[in-house]
Amino acid sequence: MINALFFGVGLFSFAVGLWRAVRARRTGAGVGLATSLIALGIAFCLLADSAQALESQLYPSLGRLLSNLATMVAAYGIEVTVAEIGGVAERRRRVRLGALTVALVVLTVSFFATRGLPTGVGLFDTLYRSNPTLVVYIAVYTLYLGFAVVDIAVVSAGAVRAGTGALRAGLGILLVACVFAFAYLVGKVVDLISDVTAEHPAMKLCHGAFSTVRCALSVGFPAISVLLIVIGLTVPAFPAVGRSVRDARTRAVLRPLREHLASRYPDVVRLEDTGGTGRERLLTMMSEINDGLLLSGVGPALSPAAAVQVLRSSANTVPDEAAKPSEETAFAADVIRLRAIAQAFRGSPIPGAASPAQ
Repeated sequence: MINALFFGVGLFSFAVGLWRAVRARRTGAGVGLATSLIALGIAFCLLADSAQALESQLYPSLGRLLSNLATMVAAYGIEVTVAEIGGVAERRRRVRLGALTVALVVLTVSFFATRGLPTGVGLFDTLYRSNPTLVVYIAVYTLYLGFAVVDIAVVSAGAVRAGTGALRAGLGILLVACVFAFAYLVGKVVDLISDVTAEHPAMKLCHGAFSTVRCALSVGFPAISVLLIVIGLTVPAFPAVGRSVRDARTRAVLRPLREHLASRYPDVVRLEDTGGTGRERLLTMMSEINDGLLLSGVGPALSPAAAVQVLRSSANTVPDEAAKPSEETAFAADVIRLRAIAQAFRGSPIPGAASPAQ
């Protein structure tokens, strides 16, 4: 069950990270978020027992080091992402980067400075008492994650008050994720102190993610925390995804009308390039259609049915001057009007007009 949990959360995080990376490449924003999600996915996959068994064949306990390094990189990326969302990206930027660099170096040095690392899965945590370098390793790792969790929680709490809608919901989920992550870190510190001070520390095995309180803190809670982090960072993107879907449907409805007007008035075509965001392509298409309608004598005051009649008869009337509304209102009004005209056009095509694109 533990393997399934780690691989499930890890692959989900990795898949979302790849999606964000593709989106970031297209829009030029969100590279840090994509890196964080991919790093989290890699960390969880490397932490699975079956994966660690394979990694230990290359170097004893190598999977623990690699997964911990990936986790710290992911934590740093999440810090930066939340700071960008909260509008404080430049605040404490050097402190975050410096803390990550120091933690990565100390972990790597203390790991390879340790002699007699075990090859068996689950034996890494039994060597604290006889290996001070591992005490340093786990202490620095825990302290850095604690620093990152507190930073994320503080920034999220400050930004959630000013946020609205999906942004506020996403930041609220991040705060809950920080609670689970902090509980995991507290449990890790307690385990470290217990193992170091106990006269005969015993290896503790988990038969399930929530089989005991200790297992819940060390296995279940971090998995829940990562899942909530992925959801919390994804929720704010939902409105943009919905808007992109609506814009794509609008472009599909407008395309036959645009092709007809472009064939009659080639000068209205702005760009043959299909690059840019979906909203930019829609705005360009709407501008082309508006120019073509004006050249055809279709003024803003005409109803969709009357506009189609004008197009059908190819009448040339002087377009009426209309007061220009606000940008958002104008865009919404243009979408509604042009969609209505396009639907009427599709229902009663003009002879010789281009057929709707498939």
